[in-house]
Amino acid sequence: MRDARSAPQGIAPRKAAQSQRSDRLTQRDGRVFAGTHLIIEVTQGRGLDSEANIQQAFCDVIAACGATLLHMHTHRFSPQGISGVAVLAESHISVHTWPEVGYGAFDVFMCGDADPWRAVEVLKRAFDTTCVTVREILRGPNMPGTPPPTA
Repeated sequence: MRDARSAPQGIAPRKAAQSQRSDRLTQRDGRVFAGTHLIIEVTQGRGLDSEANIQQAFCDVIAACGATLLHMHTHRFSPQGISGVAVLAESHISVHTWPEVGYGAFDVFMCGDADPWRAVEVLKRAFDTTCVTVREILRGPNMPGTPPPTA
């Protein structure tokens, strides 16, 4: 049975392509690390007080990034604001919004072949803004025993 606040009915994010790496680590620019974590700040956004908009944005991000949705949950606060999380096979997406000031704090962390940078344009469109800032953190870049890049 699907939770009432799970992914909108009829939305099926596409599955990520089979990774060249069997360990789900991320490989980019000759480096191997656990994953890419983006802190995305949406300002002057619209629709940040709608669970349906947040859920659709999550689904669109998941599809664009090539990730796999496991579970989604959102909660609307009174008088306004939404918190939500999408648990992915590749990690997670989370948000907390302050719609009264047009602000959404998004957290997009993905490993393997999923590309979290594709989330940026999706969020701009979803919340009708060009005002988005992004900070990138490479998670686990110095993990002991990390295998070398594959060809």
